[in-house]
Amino acid sequence: MPAPRLPPLNALRAFEAAARHLSVKAAAQELCVTPGAVSQMIKTLEQHLGVALFLRVNRGIQLTDAGHGYLPPVRNAFRQILAASARVAQPPESRVLVVSTTAFFASAWLIPRLADFHARHPGIDLQIVTSNALTAFGRDGADIAIRHGLGRYPGLRSEHLLTVEVVPVASAELAARMGAPRSARDLLDWPRVHDETRNGWQLWFAAQGIEDAGLPRGPAFDDGGLLLKAVAAGQGAGLLPAAMVADELAAGRLVRLADDARLEEFAYYLVWPGRAAMPEKARAFRDWLSASGAGAGG
Repeated sequence: MPAPRLPPLNALRAFEAAARHLSVKAAAQELCVTPGAVSQMIKTLEQHLGVALFLRVNRGIQLTDAGHGYLPPVRNAFRQILAASARVAQPPESRVLVVSTTAFFASAWLIPRLADFHARHPGIDLQIVTSNALTAFGRDGADIAIRHGLGRYPGLRSEHLLTVEVVPVASAELAARMGAPRSARDLLDWPRVHDETRNGWQLWFAAQGIEDAGLPRGPAFDDGGLLLKAVAAGQGAGLLPAAMVADELAAGRLVRLADDARLEEFAYYLVWPGRAAMPEKARAFRDWLSASGAGAGG
């Protein structure tokens, strides 16, 4: 069986424009051709596919069922071509570094320190994009990502960036109801909320010499800001970076349940595509982050 032939590109453009406007005339104006040319290209595409894509009604057009099904993948294909073309056309000497991170890390840690980065690296312009999910480097344009966890991301490369002190905290109301823990083991009986990996509390208990912590039960959140809100709402005790809950503790809205701890594995990692070398501007950002994290104590 011969391999299927691709439809003519101009015919696909005419179909997408006519389907978007539901007007041959408007599609012709957009494509800078005559309405007759658009109609002919659509006819060529329909003959290629062997199905009708439009119904001609009341001096207008409507999509057939086949046309409705065909439009989304065609439109998505054009979007992917446009995005890929923009990436290829970007000059290699671009000074913009696109960094993907969570909104919580960006607002609580990164943004207060950006003036120092710009002072040290005036030739690099940062573009911060926020996402809770790990970035899809081939589609969203990010050069590197910063994520908190264990640094294990299949298909990607990661590098330990900084380990911050974490502290078990709870709302004042929950602490009053449960009573002050006399030891780390007491927290085994508390309701707890987790990061998305559900590994934080397990590592913390292990650092306290408790190996039988059991399964990590309770809700989990993929963003520190949401986890903090759940703790503040009394949903359970949470394990959060000490610097990020300092204001809440000072105001009495949260209560410290144990001393700060440094869990070396449970850290911030720099993540980038597995087969790609880290760009020079990303290395400069990496070095600055490491130095700033060490100097700030997390």
